[in-house]
Amino acid sequence: MSTPHHPDQAHATQGFNLSTWALKNQALVLYFIVLTLLGGCFAYTHLGQSEDPPFTFKVMLVRSSWPGASAQEVEQQVTDKIEKKLQEIPSIDYTSSYSRPGESVVFIVIRDNTFSEKIPELWYQVRKKIGDIRHTFPSDLQSLTFNDEFSDVYGTMYAITADGLTPQQLKRQAEWVRARLLKLADVEKVDLFGEQPQKIIIEISNQKLTSLGISPAQLAQLLQQQNAIVGAGTFDQGPERIRLDVSGRLQTLQDLREFPIRAGNQNLTLGDIATIKHGYANPPAQRIHFNGTSALLIGVSMQQGGDVIALGKAMQDTITSVQKQLPVGVQLHLVTSQPDIVQHSVHDFVRSLSEALIIVLAVSLLSLGWRTGIVVAVAIPIVLAGTFLVMDWLDIGLHKISLGALILALGLLVDDAIIAVEMMAAKMEQGWERMQAASFAYTSTAMPMLTGTLVTVAGFLPIATAVSSTGEYTRSIFQVSAIALTLSWIAAVIVIPFLGYHLLPNASHQGEAGTNSEASAHNDAALYQTRFYLRLHNLISWCVQHKGSVILATIALFVVAMLSFGKVQQQFFPDSTRLEVVVDLRQAENASDQSTDVAVSQLEQWLTTWQKTHGKLQNVVSYVGSGAPRYYLPLDVQLPHRAFAQLVILTNSLEQREALRNDLLTLFEHDFPQLRASVLRLENGPPVGFPVQFRVDGQDLQAIRHVAHQIAEAMRANPHLRNVQLGWEEPSKVIHVDVDQHKARLLGVSSTDIAQLLNTQYFEQVVSEFREGNERIDLVMRSSQAQHAQLSQLAQLTVLSQRGERVPLAQVANIHHGFEEGVIWRRNRVPSLTVRAHLRGNMQAPVVSAQIQQAIEPILQHLPAGVTVETGGAIEEAAKGATSVAKGAPLFLAVVFTLLMLQLRSISNVILVVLTAPLGMIGITFALLIFNMPFGFVAMLGSIALSGMIMRNSVILVDQIKQDIAEGASLEQAVVQSAVRRFRPIVLTAAAAILAMIPLTRSVFFGPMAVAIMGGLAVATVLTILFVPALYTFWAGFTASAMQSRRNKR
Repeated sequence: MSTPHHPDQAHATQGFNLSTWALKNQALVLYFIVLTLLGGCFAYTHLGQSEDPPFTFKVMLVRSSWPGASAQEVEQQVTDKIEKKLQEIPSIDYTSSYSRPGESVVFIVIRDNTFSEKIPELWYQVRKKIGDIRHTFPSDLQSLTFNDEFSDVYGTMYAITADGLTPQQLKRQAEWVRARLLKLADVEKVDLFGEQPQKIIIEISNQKLTSLGISPAQLAQLLQQQNAIVGAGTFDQGPERIRLDVSGRLQTLQDLREFPIRAGNQNLTLGDIATIKHGYANPPAQRIHFNGTSALLIGVSMQQGGDVIALGKAMQDTITSVQKQLPVGVQLHLVTSQPDIVQHSVHDFVRSLSEALIIVLAVSLLSLGWRTGIVVAVAIPIVLAGTFLVMDWLDIGLHKISLGALILALGLLVDDAIIAVEMMAAKMEQGWERMQAASFAYTSTAMPMLTGTLVTVAGFLPIATAVSSTGEYTRSIFQVSAIALTLSWIAAVIVIPFLGYHLLPNASHQGEAGTNSEASAHNDAALYQTRFYLRLHNLISWCVQHKGSVILATIALFVVAMLSFGKVQQQFFPDSTRLEVVVDLRQAENASDQSTDVAVSQLEQWLTTWQKTHGKLQNVVSYVGSGAPRYYLPLDVQLPHRAFAQLVILTNSLEQREALRNDLLTLFEHDFPQLRASVLRLENGPPVGFPVQFRVDGQDLQAIRHVAHQIAEAMRANPHLRNVQLGWEEPSKVIHVDVDQHKARLLGVSSTDIAQLLNTQYFEQVVSEFREGNERIDLVMRSSQAQHAQLSQLAQLTVLSQRGERVPLAQVANIHHGFEEGVIWRRNRVPSLTVRAHLRGNMQAPVVSAQIQQAIEPILQHLPAGVTVETGGAIEEAAKGATSVAKGAPLFLAVVFTLLMLQLRSISNVILVVLTAPLGMIGITFALLIFNMPFGFVAMLGSIALSGMIMRNSVILVDQIKQDIAEGASLEQAVVQSAVRRFRPIVLTAAAAILAMIPLTRSVFFGPMAVAIMGGLAVATVLTILFVPALYTFWAGFTASAMQSRRNKR
């Protein structure tokens, strides 16, 4: 006589079943589990490690030099031509440029939605376009260079100092160290910073030259002619070709001293009338101090995908060995170590990952029982191992984004495992056989789980489709989450049945219930007859009966949350937790090198004093005349400028960093108000610079200055801003030497003669070059009185005419003081003056920018003709990132609707599920307000992903309701019973996800996202249990009424 079975048991055996397959092929499943664990361990040790994920800098810099030209001449003859030609490249977002006397710099910024793979081709197009117009530039344009290597990160830097060595000798030692470091595996490049180029100086009195009847121009021409390398040709002699080589090139200083000069009837040598010596630029273009001592920096850049930890150990061993071989007094000092920072960062995140893992395991064990919990616990490392394997295959390294995504995914990847094992355990409790219980768990939950998992993955889809710098920076959130969640479903339908088959306890009444469908049904019902479930049943029944009130209350709560969301502070990316304090010192455009040196020296002395009372700092590196090289990927690198200096101060702790930063802010505000000083923490994400910016554009410089000053005054009145400054200031002083060309020609004097005289008298003139081995050394000529020359003596200078006569400068030129533009900034060929500021306290840029926007509204309503004002800074960059994410919304919605339709096969049910997605904003808003967290770009990504998590729970509940209705239950019975039965897995999975986020709340970067997901998921879980049943009942009644109305019309 055949044994009767429950209808579900028969249903469990229909169709192909992965869980059944797994249990029939247990040896194969076990093999792949072990293989995955071993492969995951191997992959984890070989994953690339870095502090930040790589992203492409879509900026190129074109620099040109035209000595002697004013800023306006440079703008018109060089800058404008470059910008105009580059407008032919459609992928360029905008050009930004500045023109200074003798210098043009153009920044080419590619559209943020351009794929990174296309950037090299665009840089080729830029070079080609500018090459096409090279002939239109001034003939005496000295240089035109391109720089597109902005993404090179010198993560490890060493300072080399020495007592008693010349800069050239110190450079030779640094070059030797550089050569040793280049031999290490994973090193891409090693560069030196702070070099002082050597020069051969010919120091000569202009008065002496004039008395000999020689002008500076004539002497320079003689040196150039003798030292030039000019081919003399070749000739054929029989079977051979022989090159002719004409001697005379200057090989040594002695050659230079013996250089013959004919002065009237005298035969002299250059050594007779000039002092010839080795020297250096004074002051050098860039000066670097390490703890107040002059130094060179050695920067090491790692190959992409390299092992930063292994490289760090290799560099440490090499430097230890090298230090022993350096001369006495030459010291190597570690400035910054990316391996140490990455190791510390990865250690912190691994600790957070471990804590999250322990939390998830604790939730599983406490809620499911120890044997059921162990099934879930064992599945977690298998999924993580598989995730590491796929990450290694896709070349996704370990960094702050991918590690944060792992923690985020950890709370989600147990969802499918909990649902599957809970269903299997429940059926075994009812008396089912293990094979049948596992098969039924697959049949009843696999497809809803797969749909829910894919919907959750789709929640991260806008991150994957965001073609922008911010999207590229955060893309691994999608990649890692998608990998982990997909593998979690595979584990739920293959690994969980295998583990459950061996680990789940036997049911105490299996023999009796396994053959009696009535007893099985009785056991099923008995599971939900406890006091708690009865109360839950009554609560859900009440919500269904009062569905109108529940729906209206939920809508009201949602409206209140949306209105309250305006009180949540907005943010782009938070500041980094690195220990550096960066001080930018900007002086007036025409500030002297000496004043910059004095400002840096004063600050270095103040820091020395500060350390006596607040503890020693790790190091202080001063960059005078330029900013620091990119030692940190998101660093806002500053370009060289004589009136600029940057100090990078490495503290020992966050507490010391904040104390130093506050004291520096007070110092600059009270003791150095004349300095435009910025005291900064390092940024996260694509660099922004000044967080609050307003650009004033227009052709009339006076008009844009007037508007910019008005905006600056409004910004200074805001208590949340400090260090308000303009991108470029008032015109700079200039001394005009207006040559009377008619009189000068009559006396045999040219403007070139006068310019060369002034150049050698007050500065130095490059007349030729000296070649030593593979080095090229400038040969410069300057007056022996150059260091002591006074501008008051300018009119008394004499210039030698072409006829050998001495002509006073005042006789052919009118000398007077005036003003000129020291620098002209432009954006898309239009002069642009930026008003910018830093924030006080904990206020966020979007909030303060909105306040300023409101304050300057009267100014904007009365702008002069042709003047426009745009908002820049964090607002602009955040808008770019949000726009790129929003472009992925249609695809996200299309994927979600398709997945839901495939599962639910009902448009009305799909709409019902989608309507639950925005409800997470209720919890997000109140959680961020309670914990005083800002809503930034990462929190926005988390909120989008949260919508997928909410819909996942909803679709599983709705699918369960459909199954119960199909089995004959009434609408209300199906809704209430399904909500009661799905309560346990829904709450357990939500609790695991919420609690797993706790370690992330300590992270400055991921903290707001974690709080947003925790709050949103907590509220959404309650609404899934209470609101969705009410909404489903209302929706079913509404659709039924609509259908009945259509039938009646027929």
